[in-house]
Amino acid sequence: MNKNELRKKILNKRKELSNEAVISLSNKIIDLLINTTFYKNANYIMTYIDFRNEVKTERLIKKSLEIGKKIIIPISLTKSRKLLLSELKDYDNELTIGTYGILEPKKEFIKEVSAEILDLIIVPGVVFDKRGYRIGYGGGYYDRFLLNIDKSVPKVALAFDFQVVEKIDEEKHDIPVDYIITEKGIIKKANS
Repeated sequence: MNKNELRKKILNKRKELSNEAVISLSNKIIDLLINTTFYKNANYIMTYIDFRNEVKTERLIKKSLEIGKKIIIPISLTKSRKLLLSELKDYDNELTIGTYGILEPKKEFIKEVSAEILDLIIVPGVVFDKRGYRIGYGGGYYDRFLLNIDKSVPKVALAFDFQVVEKIDEEKHDIPVDYIITEKGIIKKANS
């Protein structure tokens, strides 16, 4: 099965999840994440805001802000196909529907920050393999972004168990995540 077929198959499977299932499984995944050392040690956490039955990140964001961590949200710049990073201080009041239908900071709340401050990066994706390679949504935003990130910064994927496969064909520009957290546990990349 090629990448596009696999992406489509997993997206369809994710779409079939009930809202209750998404919430319940997401809560298990977030609980596992917030109990990791890399989460506890992180001050600046970059995370996506979920859409279309992705693992829900609202609880993670709100809890992190509550305990004094800084949350950094990526904004997709469609012309340059790059990510602009912005600090989020108030989930309920600073966001609006943006590029691709994803919540992102309203113009007046964009507080641009440098990727150099990040201690933890939560990476979205559709399919992951046990070595940490991923199939995203096809825009290449994260592949380009991760190229310039210090290798010591943990890169973590949040995924439902069915989104993890044995192996996908990686390309030379692909950068694997270090950990994949599913409702069934934490998968650590073999060489991390």
